[in-house]
Amino acid sequence: MKANKKWSDLTSGQQTAVIVAGCVQVALAATAWADLARRPAEEVVGSKARWAAVIAINFVGPLAYFARGRRIAPEQPLS
Repeated sequence: MKANKKWSDLTSGQQTAVIVAGCVQVALAATAWADLARRPAEEVVGSKARWAAVIAINFVGPLAYFARGRRIAPEQPLS
C-alpha cells in the first residue's frame, strides 16, 4: 500500500488545488447553512436539523440541499 503524501511532498500546483477545493467547500457549506437558517421551516423539504447535518458532508451535502432541500415559493403576481 502506498503511503500518504505529506503536504511538503505536494507540488505548489497541487497545494493550490487543495486550498481552492477547501475554500469552495467551506463557502458552499456556509452559504447553505445561512440559507437554511433564514428559510422558514415550511419552505424546507424535511427537517431543518437533518439538512443541517447533511450540509456538513463535503461537497455533496450543500449541493443536495440546494437541489432537493428547498421549496421554491411560486412568484406572487404584481397587483
